[in-house]
Amino acid sequence: MDTINLVSAILFALALVHTFAAKSFERLAERSAKHAGLFHLLGEIEVVFGLWAFILLVAMAFIQGSKEAIDYVESRQYTEPLFVFVIMVVAASRPVLHAVMAFVSALARLMPVRDALARTWLCLAIVPLIGSLITEPAAMTLAALMLAPSVFRKQMPEWVKYAALGVLFVNVSIGGTLTSFAAPPVLMVAAKWQWNTAFMVATFGWKACAAVLFNATAVTFLLRSHLADEAAGPQDQGRTPVPPWVSAIHLVFLLGVVVFAHHPVIFLGIFLFFLGFTQAYSQYQNALILKEGLLVGFFLAGLVVLGGTQQWWLQPLVSRLEPVAMFFGAVALTAITDNAALTYLGSLIEGLSDQAKYMLVAGAVAGGGLTVIANAPNPAGVALVRHGFADESVGVGSLLLGALLPTVVAMAVFIL
Repeated sequence: MDTINLVSAILFALALVHTFAAKSFERLAERSAKHAGLFHLLGEIEVVFGLWAFILLVAMAFIQGSKEAIDYVESRQYTEPLFVFVIMVVAASRPVLHAVMAFVSALARLMPVRDALARTWLCLAIVPLIGSLITEPAAMTLAALMLAPSVFRKQMPEWVKYAALGVLFVNVSIGGTLTSFAAPPVLMVAAKWQWNTAFMVATFGWKACAAVLFNATAVTFLLRSHLADEAAGPQDQGRTPVPPWVSAIHLVFLLGVVVFAHHPVIFLGIFLFFLGFTQAYSQYQNALILKEGLLVGFFLAGLVVLGGTQQWWLQPLVSRLEPVAMFFGAVALTAITDNAALTYLGSLIEGLSDQAKYMLVAGAVAGGGLTVIANAPNPAGVALVRHGFADESVGVGSLLLGALLPTVVAMAVFIL
């Protein structure tokens, strides 16, 4: 077991390095015609953890035997990757997107600023907060799709796009804390620590709202001179209008997936009915984002496999921290591991004080925008907006810089 622990830690570190080097592989692909396909594959952030998880399983098979490797991979819990895949596809369907865009446009018309600014602010502020009801992955999918044509486009300066992406990731991470079921790091501890929605609103929710609104306002101010009113969102010119009853049925599918988010057999069954409905009424549909959803699911499944072997060093490290140190440690550790995995490990520690519990979760959600792997919805956001960035890939270092200031705002609100 000591050998496997060491090998798993090394492979996890290499996977982290790979995420930071992903953009470099895209540049290599442009220079190498012979191996461009391989470099493009290595440059896909969504492939990184799945690739290194496969290498870990091969190493396990050699060191412990193939049966042990298979037993390990089958012992992992894949509900979250499956859910993120399903919710991405359903939330990104044209009728759901059409309904949410109509809602956002109606609100934008009530605001005393031009429509482009109002829509951008709403997508960065209100949609992440709605994630407390429809779950964070759904909020990320909707916000990213609506922002892509106006904010995450080639003509926009790169630094502005990274600033907006950092705010989106941070706001989605903290915006789901108004309930006990929408944010993965909260869900991991809510039942054991008896944190219900009333507790979340009183303890985390109002603080999250303050940080989300501040971050969204600040970055919208930065974007004001770069936004054009005609770039309102996914365009429907020349398409068959979506009847209200079709949008209503799609929203029922979305609600069903959210309600049964922790029961994969049921939400996968709902998803199959959804696929049948979209086929029957294809004239009201866009192409479903099955490829993007599968890549994100693959990324998260790889993180589940590779991250599941890091408990031997991560849990003792967390258990030794004092409450304030735990807050800052959780922010830092979240950047290199999924924040839900971090809070789950914290929930296994017996005798944590109420203050330590708060600090652990607050740090985990505050740091959820720093990297692609910090929060489960982040890979979905990257998959949906990366085509608007240089080399059609998101630089992990640039994302970290873009998320620093909104992360500091979230940390200040939670700790003060």
